Amino acid sequence: MTRVAIIGAGPSGMAMLRAFEAARAAGAEVPELVCYEKQTDWGGQWNYSWRTGLDQYGEPVHSSMYRNLWSNGPKEGLEFADYTFDEHFGRPISSYPPREVLWDYIAGRVEKSDVRKYVRFETAVRWVRYNEETQDFIVVSQHLPTGADSVETFDYVVVASGHFSFPNFPEFAGIETFPGLVTHAHDFRGAEGLKDKDVLVIGSSYSAEDIGSQAYKMGAESVTASYRSAPMGYDWPDGFSERPCVQRFDGNTVHFADGSTKDVDAVIMCTGYLHKYPFLPDDLGLVSPNNVYPEGLYRGVVWDRNPRLFYVGAQDQWFTFNMFDAQAWYVRDLILGRIQMPERDERAASMAEWKQRFEAIGGAADEIRFQGEYVKDLIAQTDYPSFDVDGVVEIFLAWKQDKAGDIMGYRDYTYKSVMTGTHSVKHHTPWVEELDDSLERYLHATV
Repeated sequence: MTRVAIIGAGPSGMAMLRAFEAARAAGAEVPELVCYEKQTDWGGQWNYSWRTGLDQYGEPVHSSMYRNLWSNGPKEGLEFADYTFDEHFGRPISSYPPREVLWDYIAGRVEKSDVRKYVRFETAVRWVRYNEETQDFIVVSQHLPTGADSVETFDYVVVASGHFSFPNFPEFAGIETFPGLVTHAHDFRGAEGLKDKDVLVIGSSYSAEDIGSQAYKMGAESVTASYRSAPMGYDWPDGFSERPCVQRFDGNTVHFADGSTKDVDAVIMCTGYLHKYPFLPDDLGLVSPNNVYPEGLYRGVVWDRNPRLFYVGAQDQWFTFNMFDAQAWYVRDLILGRIQMPERDERAASMAEWKQRFEAIGGAADEIRFQGEYVKDLIAQTDYPSFDVDGVVEIFLAWKQDKAGDIMGYRDYTYKSVMTGTHSVKHHTPWVEELDDSLERYLHATV
């Protein structure tokens, strides 16, 4: 029987399991599946751990999730086409749920599908090698609690381990003299300890925006965001400012490129992540900046140099969960033979065309539209339930406008689901005032 290894049981790996289960439920014969997950539960980034650095087994901590994270994009943009928020919660909820609520949603879908039996938890993949003679993969894994090693062969490998786990850590002159907290967003676990502190976030993308906002919400004395190329440019509240690139540190004093200085107590580097797959050799490992069209992936999922290897969720993301579904259904159908793998020349022509479209992107709105077209292209080739992708694009564009007009209040805005037509409701407490992020408080408290 055909065997498929899925590396990671986060949202991308869960999408892959769900895709095969949907085919099986419809009467198809599916391959033998083995999903490797190094954490004790599924959910990937959404599976919060208080640990940083190394876990209880001495493994690098995978998750970059922090306690009080709320969705920074409307849930109507990530909703599954085959499992809606209405179906899961039984009533309308707000457009920006906290972490625990979203984890409950993504876990709820796969828990109904009986796919947990395919996942080997607390098992790390150590090495993957392709055998040219037998045209299959050798996968070496280790069960972390016992240290027991396994060596198995597979016909296909799906890399679904994500790319927000290996932090990009720049260096700044004099930072060794800074006496306060220095950390990366990957190791940030909550802003409560930043109350009454002067905080510096280095970066100008989503992590800087959100962690800076969390620090402000939790009572930081001030928040300064340092940008390399351009400021975020929002209408920040008093006590929140932006300055150009950090030049050097001198103890607590930070010197910026415009000649200004600021004394701070904590530094959080929101400087992005690296595509890093330590279990893959160079000929199988994706190396790319974090963008919406990584080089070397046919239709964003097939490793062109070896089309028996797939990546799900490797792109920078506007669309998330439903894009992972679109990718997973497409990969599934390639493996099942429902879609024929094109020859190398045809794959090259397709990649060249999409690369040309990618290089024509002029800004965030173009990126959103590009990714929408990409999702539509995949869905058109499988039986994944069709949905109004253009409608989701419009939701994302409206979200960008809402943030531009109200950066600390945009999470109180509401949108309509393209899946069900249900309009979300306002959360009972404005986001900036809501200090309890629990599922219970979110769903059951009034005011």
